[in-house]
Amino acid sequence: MDGHLEGMTKLSNRDRLLTEGLRVVHAHGYAGASVRDIVHAAGVPQGSFTNHFASKEAFGLEILDIYLAHGREAMAATLRNDALPPLQRLAGYLDGHTARQCDESVRNGCLFGNFSAETSDHCESIRLRLVEIFAELQEAFAYCLRAAVTAGELPADFAVDAVAGFIVSSLQGAHLLAKAERSPVPIDRFRQVLFSQVLRQASPDLPVAAR
Repeated sequence: MDGHLEGMTKLSNRDRLLTEGLRVVHAHGYAGASVRDIVHAAGVPQGSFTNHFASKEAFGLEILDIYLAHGREAMAATLRNDALPPLQRLAGYLDGHTARQCDESVRNGCLFGNFSAETSDHCESIRLRLVEIFAELQEAFAYCLRAAVTAGELPADFAVDAVAGFIVSSLQGAHLLAKAERSPVPIDRFRQVLFSQVLRQASPDLPVAAR
């Protein structure tokens, strides 16, 4: 086979492993999805996995980055979108979470939270990557909240970093509850409390639309 065509075939197999593997791991968990399950879902030869990934842990790191890439797109359109009023961006980001809560996504939860629960005790490289990812998420919320302070939507003394951290941890907790309860209600409740209590107490004149 021509070397270029062979390279294209390998790349195609690799992409299928990542795309289908992400779906399988998200649905069944990191421990619950075997390499055999991933290979079967991708429809590629058994040896393809070891040809492209040094270990399941290495594969896990890659699908985390793919999942993060989708999250970055959402953050760019909302939290980091300077064309929109800051608190409208925050509401839009959380509304996007709500809109994606179909039965399957509620059941599967957030991949970051799932990996945190499953792998933190025995996969140090994944644990450290998750710490970096959560820090990136927190910084995106902090960026939006800082913009809200600058725009006068929140007071100058608003605890931007603390509230950004609260949003990340609370949203992750809401996803876990939603997964256990098979219901989007915990995520909806978090959004309501954030805007009607946390942000409103800091800024009583918060526009109704943002609530």
